[in-house]
This record gives sequence, C-alpha cells and structure tokens, in this order.
Amino acid sequence: MISEQEILSASILIVDDQQSNILLLEEMLRGVGYACIASTSDPYTACELHRKNRYDLILLDLKMPGMDGFQVMEGLKDIETNGYLPVLVITAEPGHKLRALSAGAKDFVSKPFDLVEVQTRIHNMLEVRLLNRELENHNKVLERTVLERTAELRESEARFRRLTELSSDWHWEQDENGHFTKIFGPVFEMLGIRVDDELTITRDHQGGSWNETERDLLEENLVARRPFLDFVYTRTNPDGSQQYLMVSGEPMFDPSGRFIGYRGIGKDVTETMRPDVESPANE
Repeated sequence: MISEQEILSASILIVDDQQSNILLLEEMLRGVGYACIASTSDPYTACELHRKNRYDLILLDLKMPGMDGFQVMEGLKDIETNGYLPVLVITAEPGHKLRALSAGAKDFVSKPFDLVEVQTRIHNMLEVRLLNRELENHNKVLERTVLERTAELRESEARFRRLTELSSDWHWEQDENGHFTKIFGPVFEMLGIRVDDELTITRDHQGGSWNETERDLLEENLVARRPFLDFVYTRTNPDGSQQYLMVSGEPMFDPSGRFIGYRGIGKDVTETMRPDVESPANE
C-alpha cells in the first residue's frame, strides 16, 4: 500500500499561463502538505521539464496561447513511451473533457476550482500513479530474479551434466513410451546398436547379443517404473568376448504425479568385472 507520506512527497508540475491560477493551486497543495511542487506559465517548457524530472503528476491547463494543452500532451507521449500520461487537465470548457481523456489525460478538474474536488482528484490520481509505479518496479525485480534463477539452473544443469559425464560413459532420458529423447556419450558405438529417426533403440544382433535373462530383468524394472541402481548385464561381442555394462535409472514424474519417462546413466565396467590374472612373479 502507498502511505500518505509517499503521496504528499510526490512531485507535481503545474502548467498554466495564468499566474493567478498557479498561485492558487500552489497554496492549496502546500496547505494540505504537498512538498514537491514546481510550476511554469510557459507551455513550451513543460515537456523538457518533465523529461528532466519525470513528475508523478502534471496539472495541465488546456487553453493556453501559442501551445495549448493538447499539443503539450502530444509532446509528453514522446517521453512517456509506455503510454501512461500522468496528466490531470484543467479546463473551463465542458466540451474539452472527453477530448482530453481521449488524448491520454487521466482525469480533469473544472474552472472555477472547487478546492475540495481538486484535492480529492489529485490525491486519488497520485495514489494510483504510485501504485502503478510500485507494481512496475516489482515486475522488474521479479523479471530480473527469474532471469537470475534461470541462469543459475542452467549453470547447475550444465555442472550436473558434466559431473555425470565424468562419472559415467553415457547418460540418457526416455519418454513415457520408451523412446530415447536425450542421449549423451558414445552409447551407440559402445553397444553396437542402431537407432531410428525417433531415437528408438533396436537390438542389432549382427553387432553382438545381450544376455536375454538380464535384459528381461531390466525391462521388468522399466515396465514397473522402479528405480534401479548399478544394474549389471552382459553382452557377447561378435569376437566372442564378454562386455559388462552397468546402468542406473529412475522414473520421472510431472508435478501432478504423471509418469513422463526415465533418466539414468550407463558405464562399461568390463575391465573391473574380469577375473584378476596372476602375474608371472606370483606363479
């Protein structure tokens, strides 16, 4: 919420070619506690003053010689690129009110002044203006925070991926239908398998064969959507040698609890699974 002190500390510019009107408005504003009041009787200076000071509210007379209030508002539009003109127009002609609002003014007061009405309209307009500005600042902070958090998440994801790459030979993700959506590492070359356009892996028996019992156990885990850790299975290469592969995986679910696939890592552990060979010195 906007405090009363914030409203009374808002910056106000009075633009009126009649010095008597300026003095009346200044006296009225200071009388109720407004502290930051500027004025000009030259409409040609209004836009430049606002460009330098960005007033919270401009009290603008519509009927002025040389450059009227409508022309001033057109100039203000070049400054307020967000389309919001903090203008409360002053007019003695009822027909100008609708035209002024259509031109971008946010409210109006009529001459001769009803001081209570003027005070009320100024107070209400400033409250809305400051609330909008506070919301804009909050949105900017929120947007900056989102960008920072997104960058942090991307950095964290990249770091996690790098650590995964260092600790395994490949890592992978599948969708709910078992199609591979992400694969990192030389899994195809290592396993001697082929992949179709949808990243669906098929067994290439010409490149070797898996232990079907072990593969069935792995498939059971996947079908049951169970996590598995360091599951080792074997593959017989075309030259008859045995290859040992270790995989770990976990199911993925969206915030509503719907299963959306699997992700995991894999590693060739053939060297660690081979029996130790005694050296000649120990024979």
